[in-house]
Amino acid sequence: MPAVSKGDGMRGLAVFISDIRNCKSKEAEIKRINKELANIRSKFKGDKALDGYSKKKYVCKLLFIFLLGHDIDFGHMEAVNLLSSNKYTEKQIGYLFISVLVNSNSELIRLINNAIKNDLASRNPTFMCLALHCIANVGSREMGEAFAADIPRILVAGDSMDSVKQSAALCLLRLYKASPDLVPMGEWTARVVHLLNDQHMGVVTAAVSLITCLCKKNPDDFKTCISLAVSRLSRIVSSASTDLQDYTYYFVPAPWLSVKLLRLLQCYPPPEDAAVKGRLVECLETVLNKAQEPPKSKKVQHSNAKNAILFETISLIIHYDSEPNLLVRACNQLGQFLQHRETNLRYLALESMCTLASSEFSHEAVKTHIETVINALKTERDVSVRQRAVDLLYAMCDRSNAPQIVAEMLSYLETADYSIREEIVLKVAILAEKYAVDYTWYVDTILNLIRIAGDYVSEEVWYRVIQIVINRDDVQGYAAKTVFEALQAPACHENLVKVGGYILGEFGNLIAGDPRSSPLIQFNLLHSKFHLCSVPTRALLLSTYIKFVNLFPEVKPTIQDVLRSDSQLRNADVELQQRAVEYLRLSTVASTDILATVLEEMPPFPERESSILAKLKKKKGPSTVTDLEDTKRERSVDVNGGPEPAPASTSAVSTPSPSADLLGLGAAPPAPAGPPPSSGSGGLLVDVFSDSASAVAPLAPGSEDNFARFVCKNNGVLFENQLLQIGLKSEFRQNLGRMFIFYGNKTSTQFLNFTPTLICSDDLQPHLNLQTKPVDPTVEGGAQVQQVVNIECVSDFTEAPVLSIQFRYGGTFQNVSVQLPITLNKFFQPTEMASQDFFQRWKQLSNPQQEVQNIFKAKHPMDTEVTKAKIIGFGSALLEEVDPNPANFVGAGIIHTKTTQIGCLLRLEPNLQAQMYRLTLRTSKEAVSQRLCELLSAQF
Repeated sequence: MPAVSKGDGMRGLAVFISDIRNCKSKEAEIKRINKELANIRSKFKGDKALDGYSKKKYVCKLLFIFLLGHDIDFGHMEAVNLLSSNKYTEKQIGYLFISVLVNSNSELIRLINNAIKNDLASRNPTFMCLALHCIANVGSREMGEAFAADIPRILVAGDSMDSVKQSAALCLLRLYKASPDLVPMGEWTARVVHLLNDQHMGVVTAAVSLITCLCKKNPDDFKTCISLAVSRLSRIVSSASTDLQDYTYYFVPAPWLSVKLLRLLQCYPPPEDAAVKGRLVECLETVLNKAQEPPKSKKVQHSNAKNAILFETISLIIHYDSEPNLLVRACNQLGQFLQHRETNLRYLALESMCTLASSEFSHEAVKTHIETVINALKTERDVSVRQRAVDLLYAMCDRSNAPQIVAEMLSYLETADYSIREEIVLKVAILAEKYAVDYTWYVDTILNLIRIAGDYVSEEVWYRVIQIVINRDDVQGYAAKTVFEALQAPACHENLVKVGGYILGEFGNLIAGDPRSSPLIQFNLLHSKFHLCSVPTRALLLSTYIKFVNLFPEVKPTIQDVLRSDSQLRNADVELQQRAVEYLRLSTVASTDILATVLEEMPPFPERESSILAKLKKKKGPSTVTDLEDTKRERSVDVNGGPEPAPASTSAVSTPSPSADLLGLGAAPPAPAGPPPSSGSGGLLVDVFSDSASAVAPLAPGSEDNFARFVCKNNGVLFENQLLQIGLKSEFRQNLGRMFIFYGNKTSTQFLNFTPTLICSDDLQPHLNLQTKPVDPTVEGGAQVQQVVNIECVSDFTEAPVLSIQFRYGGTFQNVSVQLPITLNKFFQPTEMASQDFFQRWKQLSNPQQEVQNIFKAKHPMDTEVTKAKIIGFGSALLEEVDPNPANFVGAGIIHTKTTQIGCLLRLEPNLQAQMYRLTLRTSKEAVSQRLCELLSAQF
């Protein structure tokens, strides 16, 4: 940049600034500013032409006045005139004024664009940089349309100076972030990748920032950057601090560039080239080794730079999740930070270890730090660090350490910050259920949880306790005894009264033989809490009382007296009054047989996802918890699932009302009486007694429901029965995807001749290419094997491939088939659009064959946040503040196939009163609109 000459000091500006600073009051400042504005206005309108210096001085004063917070409505033309000056200082002030005060709708924008074009074509590097800085600072769509084609040319031109290349790369990055559709992908993309080899480190740093942004939406165009990035990273990591003197920061060579290169590599899977991969692994090992070396400086800047590279290296190792040695080393390195005096380092270490805990290679290494994490939970002062410690304990929990972790979390819960108590309660409830070998421990844990943090125990938690107790005969008597003892405390939380009322109403007869818990004592104990409870809990207790009439005829008169009392029959709450009247009448006129039939024990609940886990996912966001849950190595079978239990009353005598559905079942009918459901997904059991099997078994019953759940997510358990568990973890970019299939042997016996086969129908084969490698034919008991599937979408399709698994278990041939959730929406790339652009494109796709609309009844609760999460999970961008009706949801994206790209717009209109949706999809291809509409409609 040229030096400012002595004559450019602008003494008048300095005097004006001094006057402003010396003002004693706001009024004095305004008076001085108004005087100066009048003077500048008169100078601009005067007959005498101003020279460049005077224009620059007055424009500078206007800029200073604007920065003080005052409106400026003149002087813009004079600033534009400065752009045509050949003096650097005058041109600089003109560009500065325009960057700050001129908006994209200004009438002067055409003149400004002409001046910028002249400077870009001047080949004067100083003027070119000023012009590029102005484009980036304004960053408007009009600027993008005018210069998006010129800037890539300047960037890759052989005669562009290094400073110009830097500015061009950052300017193009700014325009791409503002309007990605304006930046054309062309032959320059291959050339910009080679800037990673540039000798000037500043050019490389700017180019890495640009390529990292571009490759997220166009990974194939920049795939060659992997080897170049690894090569550059290797040179930096292996260099001494004296080798890159201009870019060494406190003895750390090029830390910013190193971090950017590591982030760029996280946009791609591990390198396929063995040499490149080996060189990258060597780089990562070198960074881990340097972290163990004594620091070369005691200054905090040195440790910050060094740790920034280390944490980004660990993020890359976690992203690849394929090098066991590196993962374990990364875990050990993070373990050293858990007791570091710097709070930020402790926080980052805990956060990174949460992700490491979900990897099969490093899970055991993470578990070795359990005592340190527990100590952090007890002694850490910063609440955010304590919360990360809770997250890590949750992530590292398995069967071997569940009792210890649950006990520590319960202990911490008594003193935990109020902001995180509900989340801890949910996690304790999930872990207690998931890893409960002895369900008496589970019951004790949940009751203790209610005692410690009853106000934070949501309904989902105590619903789940009741589901599990009802579904397991072996724990019912213990549960009844335990809640009876817990209710004897002088002060009981209302949630405990709910659990106690429900369980004693169902299984109080199992402890009635003990004189200390006779029927009358049970009733009196519950009724002593009645007057302290809310209306919904009182309604539940009335249902318990009528259950007692059936279980214990000897307390019938006592209960009838309670129901007959004025406080019940004339209760101000219509629900309590109605229950009292109907229950009293039922107990009076019904025979013993009718009572036994109407008030029989609740049947087992059918299986479904734990409502507690669903609530935690909703609280933490759709991705965080799902990833931790779905990628766990060890998963227990959820034998207790089911919807929320029905109220302990009878629909035969109770008119529905808003508060009648005490336990949240809604209109769903109870399951028929029968034995508890078997382990795993009962509907998916393989016929283990079959002597022979067809080449491809029919799809397992219920697999369609599992398939539908994967439309809006990529990770999770696809299939599970008593023998086998199939988990998926997948990622998609444009028309390519990679899916990791995990086959887990849940038994202690080997699977022999284990052969998974991917089958595409004749109609599907031309549209979808699948490549995979065979897996080990022997799967040891309790072991897990992995299969990688590479996916290429050639053109749009409607069917899904079938995964057929054949193996021999205990001498019996097994054959399982499930649909693999590879659907068209997986190749969605989200597209951000402004409201005007969205509706303009919407009108363009107005032909009848381009639109598909579906009006359907909501199958799930109409929750706004869940709906947003599903639309984002579906693959499209969720466009905020686009639709005039804020209740509607709109999205946009592009389906990428090998042969074409298909733009897609969607609009979802919920009707809360009617509990219905209207879904409209518009694409340029009718079959695509139809398929996407079918897939998305099934999610709501």
